[in-house]
This record gives sequence, structure tokens and C-alpha cells, in this order.
Amino acid sequence: MTQNAPAPSLQELRSSVLDTVDTAGDALLEFSRTIHELNELSWEEHESAKAVAHVMSEAGFETTTGAYGVETAVEAVYGTGDLTVVVCAEYDALPGVGHACGHNIIATAGVGAALALKPVADAAGLRIKLLGTPAEEHGGGKVELLKAGAWEDAAFSLMVHGSPQQENEIGKTHSTAVERLEVTFTGKEAHAAAAPWAAVNAGAAATLALTNLAMLRQHLPPHSNANAFISQAGEATNIIPDSATLQVEYRAGDIETWRGVKHRVLACFEGAAIATGCSWEHRQTEYPYAPVLTHEGLGAAWDANLESLGRPVLHETAFGGGSTDMGNVSQVVPAIHGMIWVRGSENAPHTVGFTADAISPAGDEAALDGAKALALTALDAALNPELRAELLRLQAERESGATTPVLEV
Repeated sequence: MTQNAPAPSLQELRSSVLDTVDTAGDALLEFSRTIHELNELSWEEHESAKAVAHVMSEAGFETTTGAYGVETAVEAVYGTGDLTVVVCAEYDALPGVGHACGHNIIATAGVGAALALKPVADAAGLRIKLLGTPAEEHGGGKVELLKAGAWEDAAFSLMVHGSPQQENEIGKTHSTAVERLEVTFTGKEAHAAAAPWAAVNAGAAATLALTNLAMLRQHLPPHSNANAFISQAGEATNIIPDSATLQVEYRAGDIETWRGVKHRVLACFEGAAIATGCSWEHRQTEYPYAPVLTHEGLGAAWDANLESLGRPVLHETAFGGGSTDMGNVSQVVPAIHGMIWVRGSENAPHTVGFTADAISPAGDEAALDGAKALALTALDAALNPELRAELLRLQAERESGATTPVLEV
């Protein structure tokens, strides 16, 4: 009589995860270079999405491009476990500077984590769902996917982002909420020399608005900021413009403070309109992003797994100032947005220096270690009885459609 083989131990499953990433390492780094070279902007990531879909399909995942009605999104699913993890892979670049936020690292780590979890999915009772999420830099691809129900089946969600700084305790690392607006002043044109008194100067309103904003900055709450630039304000020196347009963003560390900052920022533009006699209006140009809420249990597992990979974690309160649409996900599903150090980088993100760092040997190491840390954290969530029970309970208590509302400002 043949006895059933004993279930693999946690250590055996962890070793499988690490071995899978190591074995696939060369192919994953080739994938990272492909994404880096494609260099596609938000909502235009057609070839990048195809590259993600190709890898996942070849690995035996049930793969869909154009997932949830979002043309450059990808969904790849494997497993039948009752605990669904959604691993996010971003791949949009920035205008002018390419992958200066290292989204090739994010995509590679996400894909690598999904591949590493596949061999252990059945033993861990996991269902793996990789989501290729476009337009993080501008647009809010995850918000569009949330609206369409992409996280309705999720028990938890994970991703990792490259950083030029050493890893910090994830629960003490804070992001900000952000909203981006377009403000338009409307006045009356006139000849700048022959009849300037006949004009209502929209260009002057734009200039005054920026001055108002500069005066406000000193008085904003901690971890808040506001920025703007004039994108259109006339076409000739001898015509006083009848319209001017500004692009604006404001951020804060929590949602209530953020809403208060918005009131004060808009007052800067209202005051400029009153002073110049212009009318004005504003509109939201992108989905607003919420701050990231780190799930405590997932965060503790993430920190421990970084340590196990030889990446010591600092224990300092840190406000990075950046924003991400993963914040919106974290508001409705237990989640983490991990950061991983591109060792030796001396360049801030969103600079050409970090574009090079993202494809350097240190960037490669961050991508592969990120894949390992994500997969190990998902495995911990599946095999830690208390954490698994909590995640399943939270999912069961969530009402249908609870993950789909858009953040209101």
C-alpha cells in the first residue's frame, strides 16, 4: 500500500521560490531590458503589455491582454486555491527621461514573483493573479482597473518599487495623496501697445496665481506640497492673451489634510481671477491617488523577507513625498507597496541618472531580489495560519463592489 508523500515544509517551499527565480534569472533580466528599451508612456504601453503577456502565457498562466477593458492592461492567472494574491507589474515610462522611475524593475519583480509562486501554488492553497497595470506615472491605470472590478476577487495585493535609498521598515514609509488639475483663466485680448487698457489679461492672472501659490507654500501643513506651471498663456508679444492654462498638482500625507490643502490651493487661483477680472475654471486631469495603507501582517513579512535576502531594513519614519495609484488599491484591499534599494545609486528617481541605474547590475539585483521578496511574502500570507485567516475574513466581510469606487476629493 502506497502512502501519500508528506506535504512539503515551509522551508522547502521557500527554497523552491528562490530556486525558481535563480533559474529564470537570465530570462527575467532579458525581459527587464526589453521593457526598459520599449520606453512606452502611460496608456501607450502596447508592446510592453505584449511582452508581459508572452512571458506569462509561455509559463502556463491563463493570460488576457486588454484585461478589464483597459487596452494596455494584462491579467495572468494560475491556481485554484481559495486565497488570491494580486501581484502588480507596472511598465510605463516617463516623457523625456524614459524609465527614470525604474518600472522595468517593477515589471520584472512582479512577473518573477508570479513565476516563482506557480510551483508552490497548490501546496500553499494560492491562486496567483498577475496584473499588468498601465499608466501609473500619469493617468491612474490601477484606478481604472479597480473601477472594472480587477481586485474584487483579491484577498491581498503586492508590488515592489526600486529606490536609490536603503530599505526602510515598510510600515514607517509614507506616501502622499495627489490630485492633478488643469486651471483655465479667461479674459479679453487686446493690442499690447495700442490698447492695453482694453484687455483683461489672462496671462497676468496665471502669473499672479503662481505667485500666490509660492506665498502659500510656507504655510502648508507638514508633508504637503503644491506645484504648478503655465502650459499656455499667449502666442505673440504684441497680443495680451485672452486665455491662460496651468497644470497643477497638490499632495498631502493623509486624505483629510489633502482636502484642506486643495481648498487653499484653489483660493490662489480664485484670488488671481478676482484681481485681474478674469473668469476661471478647473478640471481634474487624472484620477486622484490615495496614500498607501500598509497592512501590518504583510508588512512584517515583507521586512523579514528583505532581511533574509541580505537587505537590512532601517527602522525610521520616512516621508518620501511620492504618490502611487497602489495607494487606491491599499485603501480597499490588504496590500503593501514595497521599496527595494538599487544599491550604489546616487540619483533621484525621475532623472536620467536613475534611468541608467534601473538597468545597471544593481538594478538587475533589485529586480530579482524584489521578485523573491514578493513571492516569499505571498507564501508567508498563505502558510501563516493567523495571517491567512485574517486575509480571508477581511475578504469575506467585504461587500460586493467595495473595491470599485473612485476616491472622492
